[in-house]
Amino acid sequence: MSRLWTGFRSACTDGIQAFLAYKRALGRQYRAEEKALRLFDRFLAEHRITTAAEVTPVMIDEFLSSRPRPAPRSYNHLHGTLARFFDWMIRHERLQCSPVRSKPRRGTRVRLPFLLDPAAARRLFNVAGQLPDTRFTTCRGSSFRTIFTLLYGLGLRVGEVERLRISDIDATRRVLHIRDTKFAKSRLVPFGPRIDAVLTAHLARRAQQQLLSAEMPVFAKRSGRPISAVAISLMFHQLVPQLELVVPDGAVGPRVHDLRHAFATRTLTRWYRNGIDPRSRLLSLATFLGHVNPASTAVYLTMTPELLSHASERFRTWAEPVLEEVPR
Repeated sequence: MSRLWTGFRSACTDGIQAFLAYKRALGRQYRAEEKALRLFDRFLAEHRITTAAEVTPVMIDEFLSSRPRPAPRSYNHLHGTLARFFDWMIRHERLQCSPVRSKPRRGTRVRLPFLLDPAAARRLFNVAGQLPDTRFTTCRGSSFRTIFTLLYGLGLRVGEVERLRISDIDATRRVLHIRDTKFAKSRLVPFGPRIDAVLTAHLARRAQQQLLSAEMPVFAKRSGRPISAVAISLMFHQLVPQLELVVPDGAVGPRVHDLRHAFATRTLTRWYRNGIDPRSRLLSLATFLGHVNPASTAVYLTMTPELLSHASERFRTWAEPVLEEVPR
């Protein structure tokens, strides 16, 4: 069981709070970074560090070792957060030198996302919809069925679903207002009649349990607090064994974030099927997903056999007239 957060309490409290305020003043949300700094703050308090100057490279390495991070990306995020914090402390003359001396880990393996096909997605929605209520959560099946529908059908981030309020749903125009998400941006996400039906049914079921207000979370526990991104991820992993998935070579078991990958890849595949040049639409897809540019969206586009076939056919169509003009 995780400890209840009671605030920063180490010798670096003032520095951490000022650092977070500085980053957020620049438009950064720094949610994950704050969680990392909370862990570090607790570590310093437990070791009774009285000043920031007492933090040594050995102590930094001890802290990093105490937080197991098998994946280089996860380790480097924790390492990088500490490095940026202490660099900021130096620039603002709160410290003379950084105790972060170790190097980031080198990534040696790219993880391939697992793309659920529509049939597997329907199985996910069905098993989620059968979840019984608990003493902590009402409308549990309806909530998780709708959550996974939004993640798969609209490519939303898990945190965006967690923060979604009833007032963010424009049922008349069929638009979701995604507020203050990554990169401190907001955007409008349109949805079709099938997602509209799922959302409407979920809210109708919620309304049978309690009186709803505009600022309530769309997905909430009995206490009124939103169902967290961590709870969504854990539930996804609990349901995966029931989906009878066959994991291809080179891929690992699916993560909830792979639903976003699946949305992007399905969209690109649909464009190819309809004869649409993807280059003319990538900016639209980037905007829909909340990316700052199409290059960020490209990370989500996994080359499936069907996509490779479409791309090869498009190249062949382009190249044949050119090759016919080449002298034999």
